Amino acid sequence: MSNLTGVLNALVAFAIFSAHDVVVKFLGGLYSPFQIIFFSTLLSFPLITMMLMRDPTSGHLRPVHPWWIALRTIAGVVTGTSAFYAFSVLPLAQTYAVIFATPLLITVLSIPILGEQVRLHRWMAVIMGLVGVIIVLRPGSSELGLGHLAALTAAFGIALASIIVRKVGRDERSVVLLMYPMLANFIIMAIALPFVYKPMPVEHLGLVGVISLFGFAAGLLLIVAYKHAEAAIVAPMQYSQIIWAAVFGYWLFDERIDRVTLLGIAVIILSGLYIVYRESRGTVSEHTPVLRTRTRHEFGATFRISAFLRRGSWKK
Repeated sequence: MSNLTGVLNALVAFAIFSAHDVVVKFLGGLYSPFQIIFFSTLLSFPLITMMLMRDPTSGHLRPVHPWWIALRTIAGVVTGTSAFYAFSVLPLAQTYAVIFATPLLITVLSIPILGEQVRLHRWMAVIMGLVGVIIVLRPGSSELGLGHLAALTAAFGIALASIIVRKVGRDERSVVLLMYPMLANFIIMAIALPFVYKPMPVEHLGLVGVISLFGFAAGLLLIVAYKHAEAAIVAPMQYSQIIWAAVFGYWLFDERIDRVTLLGIAVIILSGLYIVYRESRGTVSEHTPVLRTRTRHEFGATFRISAFLRRGSWKK
């Protein structure tokens, strides 16, 4: 029953995350990613402040590992801009398909950063997943643009930021992991804003608030999910987003998933599930970087749950 509660909370969380991405896509067709990220970050600060007020740990805001935090901050800024742009110009399902390659990239990055030993079975899963990405992108038979490059950049940035949390998360306070990327996004987007700003009617500004609220609410539900179920059960629920991508894409944006794209998505998902399965076996990996990241993709502009999950509050 506990696992079922966790699964249901995770499914609802990822449905809300998908609605979050739909709003990003809609606004991205009208405004620059810099402008959307600036206001979504601004509106996220009150929500994050309420969460951090409950942080029982003592200390200061100076990072213990400044260079790793700096690299994570850069990754967060690049990821946010790239992901928002990709959602704006690519079909939802195609964007998700590329971002779903994140566990594969986390596995690869775990070798130089965590000293992880990746054995043959997981290497085969990584290769299979990359083949799936190639199937989705179909280089040579379809035109690849900046949107595809942005989605790939976002996937790499998400993986890098996630693996850094795994590297230094035990030493850093949650507030450090949360605030530095958000402050960097706010400052950099504020600098860029005068060059891209378009007046926003109040209803569109309200939708930016919805982005922040959805990210916050879904993050809380995901924390509840990990409190009730094992990571190996909750983590695969992220792939339910492809169902919502098909529904929302068809209903709102007249997008259709062709058979080749569906095949590539299936290959990527199977490879990701296999990596989760291998890591859930205690003797396979010392670090289990994908499972221990325990979060959905982070865009560096809204509530991110990995810091709170890292803290241990997700445990039963």
